[in-house]
This record gives sequence, C-alpha cells and structure tokens, in this order.
Amino acid sequence: MDVIVIGGGIVGVATAYQLHAAGHRVCVLERHATVAQGATYGHGGAMLPTPLDVWFGPTFMKNRRAPRAGVVYKPGWYNSNVRSFVRRLSRLQPAEAFAEHYRRVKPLVDVAREASTAIESRFALEFEQRSGVLHVVRHDRDWEQVQSALELLREFEIQHHVLSATECADIEHSVPAEPGFAGGVLFEQERTGNCPLFTKLVKQTLDTLGGVEFMFGRAVEAIRVDNQRAAVELAPREGERANAREVDVISADAIVVAAGAGSLPLLERLGLRLPLHPARLFALTAPIAYEECAPHLAVVDTVKRITMARANQRVRIAGAAVLQSESESAKPVATPLAEAATALLAQATHDWIPGAAKISAAHAWEGVKLLSPDGLPVVGQALHPRLFVNFGHGPAGWGLACGSAKVVADLVSGVTPSVPPDTLAALRPDRFEH
Repeated sequence: MDVIVIGGGIVGVATAYQLHAAGHRVCVLERHATVAQGATYGHGGAMLPTPLDVWFGPTFMKNRRAPRAGVVYKPGWYNSNVRSFVRRLSRLQPAEAFAEHYRRVKPLVDVAREASTAIESRFALEFEQRSGVLHVVRHDRDWEQVQSALELLREFEIQHHVLSATECADIEHSVPAEPGFAGGVLFEQERTGNCPLFTKLVKQTLDTLGGVEFMFGRAVEAIRVDNQRAAVELAPREGERANAREVDVISADAIVVAAGAGSLPLLERLGLRLPLHPARLFALTAPIAYEECAPHLAVVDTVKRITMARANQRVRIAGAAVLQSESESAKPVATPLAEAATALLAQATHDWIPGAAKISAAHAWEGVKLLSPDGLPVVGQALHPRLFVNFGHGPAGWGLACGSAKVVADLVSGVTPSVPPDTLAALRPDRFEH
C-alpha cells in the first residue's frame, strides 16, 4: 500500500519506519526543513514513562495553585475550555482510578520498549543514551501521594529501588542530602537519550533502506477521503502564490495524521473535534558548569514533572508546562510567562543538582505539545477506513511513539495489534464520545 504520514517528528518518523517494516511504501510530509524541528526538538530525554512519569494521577496538579506545582498558569487562565480539561484530568487523581488507567496503557509501554530496542540494536544507533533515572520527592505529603505509583511498580514487577534522601545522595552525588527531602525511587534500567538525534538517525536509516520519501517544506492544507483513495491537499510553498485551479494533491491508499498540535485543525475540517489541549513546554540546554557536580543519572522532580538529564557536556532541563486557552497558545508566549517558566526550570536545577549546569549560558526552547484529558495518546482509525491518527503523546516518554507506531502499522496492514483490546479502546479517538 501507499501510505502518507503527515508529520516529521518522532511520532511521524517512527510511524514511517514501522509502515516500511510492514512492507508499505511511505511518503512523509513535513512543513519544516527537516525532521524533529517541532515539539520533538525540545524533549526532556526520558524514553519510556513509568507510573511516576505519566502526566496524570495522584501527584499531577494535585494542588495546581501551589508554588511547588510544576504547571505554570498565566493570570486569567480560567476559561471554560481549560477548566473542562483540568476537571477531566483530575478524575484520575484518586489512587484506584489512576491504577486502573495505568493498567490500560502498560501494554503500550511494553510494545514501545520492544520496538525502540529493536530499532536501536538493529542499526547500532548512538543517540547519547544513558541508563539510570532517579525520581526525587521533596515533601512528605507528596511522598504519600506517590505510594499508589509504587504499588503499580510492584504489581508489574518493574525493577526499582525505594531510597531515603541519604541513599539518594549516596547514589547520585550531585543531589544534596541537605536540606532534607522525603525520598526517591531509582530505576537503574530506565534510560534517557537525545530524542531529536534518534529521530534524525532513524530518518537516515530509512533513506538508506529506500521505500520512504520525505517531502520537506510542505504543509498540509486539507485531507480528502473517499471509498477509493485518500489524498492530501498541500499548501503552497513559501513564496508561492495560491492558485485555486492548481491545487497540489497527493493521493495514497491510507493517511496517518501524526502532526502533533497541527493534527487537530486538519481533523476538525473533516468534522472530528477532539478535546485535547495544547500545553506549552519549556526546556533549557545548558553546558556543564562543574564536572564534579554533574549528575551521572537523570534526576526527575516527580511532582513538578521536571527532568534534568545529562547529554555529553550538556544538561537538558525540561518541563514547566503552561496551560492557556487555545487562542493564547497560538500566539507567542508573553515574556513574563516565559520568564516564570524558565525560572522554574532553573530553580529545579539549583535545588536538585546545584552547580551542575551553567544556566546563564543555557539555550532556551519552548514549544506546544498536546495533552489529552486522560493523559493517553490518540492512536487508531478515525472517521474513515483509510484515515488513521497517532498523536497526543504528551511530554512523557518519546519511546511511546515507537509503540504506537507499531500499533498503527498493524492496523493499516489489517493485522491485529499485539496490545489487548482494552488498551486499543483506551487509545481510540472515539473514546471521548463516551
């Protein structure tokens, strides 16, 4: 089959890889000049989410107005869309609801682990990957909220070690034991890596293998689907004039929408409106300040959802989500809001790995990622037998893209995916109708 993939981020490139592996011919359309230039570029580095990483559950936005929360709010954020989104996400804060929901997504995590490992080992990719992630929790009240996640770690036999503050400081010398904190959880086998680099390496691999065409600088204006074929209308190239009589159209047997935040308007034109919400994420990439202070493990502030990961002679600090209305998210972020977000990242670095990063020389990034009101990506068939979607993975775990890509490739091929039916149902775009 001929398949068009819209989007050249990690999700789109991983989808192209899995479709190619399934025997399909693929065309990837990307509006930027190369892959990994959107939300993928600013990823924090964590490859796969554990129960402590997902953006839902007991600790996420438990007290969203508190300074210790990891979500920055613009004054006047209270509009109906944001309120509705936060309300739906808060339904997963009770321990029982959180556990039941995570059980649905766990099979996707397992498929993602297998898929990403297979790609890495088959092509001997080197993307600044490192093993070892240390989650840290500051306050005792937050430590109590973490217990339901620890129960899930035990239930699924995920290798981990629960540590006291002193033990955390002993294992990771960059973390100060004073002032004291509630404790931490060490995942020796979980890994971080350079997500944009991984994406570019997979793209290079596909170039070598053949069978996948990348078209850059081409934005999709609209999608057409009928019983015979599917097609996309391309927007004019930069500098070209639009001519209604000469619309650039590419047709295929199937289309996969994997364009991140750009997916929503394309689907809305087809009549599918999904309640995902844009979250603006920030990241700082700073040179190592003092080698003796640099962490050898990735350190994650569990409650604030801020990841601090070393990559060669740099430290990537990512998080500080900003929730705004959709109209505000489409505009450049206001300077005071950007400063508040980057200050939150800088403070986390000072608190947990002091002296490790030269923040004054950091490169700042900001971008929009989609969050769903249940914290799970949107994966599966949508509206039409020839139309598929794969987006909304949120900030945690870019390795999930490799798993959801495998699911989509199976669906396009007419093969039953290896994840159970309740997981598929939890990912489907029509789940929000219930």
